[in-house]
Amino acid sequence: QLHLGESGGGLVQPGGSMRLSCAASGFTLDYYAIAWFRRAPGKERERVSCISVSGLMIDYADSAKGRFTISRDNAKNTVYLQMNNLKPEDTAVYYCAADSSCATLQVDRGDWGQGTQVTVSS
Repeated sequence: QLHLGESGGGLVQPGGSMRLSCAASGFTLDYYAIAWFRRAPGKERERVSCISVSGLMIDYADSAKGRFTISRDNAKNTVYLQMNNLKPEDTAVYYCAADSSCATLQVDRGDWGQGTQVTVSS
């Protein structure tokens, strides 16, 4: 059984920072690419970032570039999403997912978990 658990969300003021965690259970993340997605109210699901199996290839949505950083700590079996200079439009439920490569980690996958709510508001 594969399971990823998202945590770290909550309420933060505009301009603030937050770090989300994606922890694996039942498998090791060492051999998987990991992506962060989000679903904002009234908007389509969006891939925020993806990190390759090796960690050498990373991509970000245009909306996240320069503000978000994805990283992986295989020793802790965890992937992180550091979010800085948060904006109200970053408000969303954030999800992580694992697959063989970032090419296969797309928004049309159907196995979303619970996610973690991020609310950016004064």
